[in-house]
Amino acid sequence: MSIDTDVLIAGAGMSGLGFAVQLVRKFGTQSFELIEKADDVGGTWNINSYPGCGCDVPSHFYSYSFALNPHWSRKYSMQSEIQAYFRSVADRYNIIPHIRFHSTVETATWEEESSTWLISIKDTRTGAMQQRRSRVFISAVGALSVPKECEIPGAEDFKGHIFHSSRWDHSFKWADKDVVVLERSISSSPSFIQGNGCSATQFVPILTTGPSPVHHLTQFARQAHFLAARIDFAYSSSFKSLMRYMPLAMRLYRAKLYADMERDFAGFDITTGASIREGLKQENRAYVEQMAPERYVEALVPRTTIGCKRKVLDTGYLACLHSKNMKLVADDPVVGIEEEGVVTEAGRKVKADAIVLATGFATHQMLFPMEIRGREGVSLNDHWEKESAGAPSAYFGTCVPSFPNFFILMGPNTVTGHLSVIYTVECQINFALRLIAPILRSSRPSLLSSLLPSSSTVAVTAQAARYDSDWLQSRLTKLVWSSGCRTWALHPETGQNIMMYPDPQYMFWLRSLWVRWGDFEYGAVGKEKKVQRGQDMMKKVGMVGGLTAVAAAVAMMLAEGNATLRTVVSDIAAKTSVVASSLGIQAMDLLRTS
Repeated sequence: MSIDTDVLIAGAGMSGLGFAVQLVRKFGTQSFELIEKADDVGGTWNINSYPGCGCDVPSHFYSYSFALNPHWSRKYSMQSEIQAYFRSVADRYNIIPHIRFHSTVETATWEEESSTWLISIKDTRTGAMQQRRSRVFISAVGALSVPKECEIPGAEDFKGHIFHSSRWDHSFKWADKDVVVLERSISSSPSFIQGNGCSATQFVPILTTGPSPVHHLTQFARQAHFLAARIDFAYSSSFKSLMRYMPLAMRLYRAKLYADMERDFAGFDITTGASIREGLKQENRAYVEQMAPERYVEALVPRTTIGCKRKVLDTGYLACLHSKNMKLVADDPVVGIEEEGVVTEAGRKVKADAIVLATGFATHQMLFPMEIRGREGVSLNDHWEKESAGAPSAYFGTCVPSFPNFFILMGPNTVTGHLSVIYTVECQINFALRLIAPILRSSRPSLLSSLLPSSSTVAVTAQAARYDSDWLQSRLTKLVWSSGCRTWALHPETGQNIMMYPDPQYMFWLRSLWVRWGDFEYGAVGKEKKVQRGQDMMKKVGMVGGLTAVAAAVAMMLAEGNATLRTVVSDIAAKTSVVASSLGIQAMDLLRTS
């Protein structure tokens, strides 16, 4: 049966692009495709373009470890610079020709007979459908890709502009207009997603105190966020030169930024982190009292446990609350929308030319709206319904049993409350690449690959996935997200934490290096499969890796006296050393699991 591509990736945002680049860097393959619904790479940084949109992670750490950028303009970069960075990485590794823009993955079905994924793709401009067949399927759609719909009655009657902050309507000119910002409706449904505090605190200052301010802005926000000062500054040309030309300078700077953020994890432990959280709580209140109008202080100081939500870096939000054209309403929620504006619970009407929804994303609808079916035609949602009462779960946030050759980036329980998502995704990418190496080898026959174990399928065992899930949930009960606070990380029906990872991120990184090969099964094409435990396969990998390294060393010694031969052998040795290094690492994994 004809294979269209070895790897098909849904999404060309930060995670999908990173996976594609690593395929090129690690395997030298060009047999991959990316399906992207937008018109460019970058994912959320391409789609989100609201005023003031920026990142709350320092630029030098919010970047790929394999594509460091000495040219960042400031500590915390804005949306346009971040999107340009991702585009530059795509251009550098020639990824763009592999991307199908304005397209979405509608369905993906595992076919056991051929050990391939049959994927239906829709062109969003024409509606045309096409099918592609791949050995490996990667979901890189992210958790913040589907905006939360407006749940307030009457939205369809509003005559002005109404839009989600992540889909900013640039045709709306806000100067001298009346604007209403909704961070949360009155809905008591447990499925309601909390407002996106970060986006509102970024665009509200621009609208109220920027060069073309609104006539009046009313913000309805029923839940406070932990606000902290953002120490931002532009990098000097001297600093940029140091980053560019001084060996290891960027690596050391990244390491410092990582250490500064990683230490915050200690505060998440309910018991041992209590004193840390209390100190941060007092610090937060002091900052709010210093920066905000006195009448708003109580509304701006959270009553939930600090750490339940990611802290929000203040980009001038508290200062803009002093403006006469700005009003914060925290005790009278909106219950309806009319033609000319909104109606509050107390019956007050607020006129609006535009309503901006900063209501977050449908994070509980993971991988929505794709329909993914694994072995025996079981859908991913049905699998989760059977295994965990509908709560999404995945081994290492990446693999699901009965869904061979399928990997989720930014999957369940991969979010951190303190670090960069790029760090997490890179760990997942490296983890997945280790697992699919035998599959990619089987698709490209060579002398070296003939000596190495190859396979057509890899899947995590159900037992290993359940053990991993049980460990996660048990560990999470000891952290702040289980302290009784309401957080978007909890599944609305089960109360299970489906978002957060319960360990420091260096532990997540170590897990990506030391794969538990016994938790996986490899198989051959067709129904009569020869299933092989991952650790058995790695024994062969370790042996061939050692022989490869020895052979390269012997060849170099034999060519010592012949300059021409030595040049040829050096080139071969350079290539085989990469293989030997990879195999050596996998062999070390074996020592831990056998």
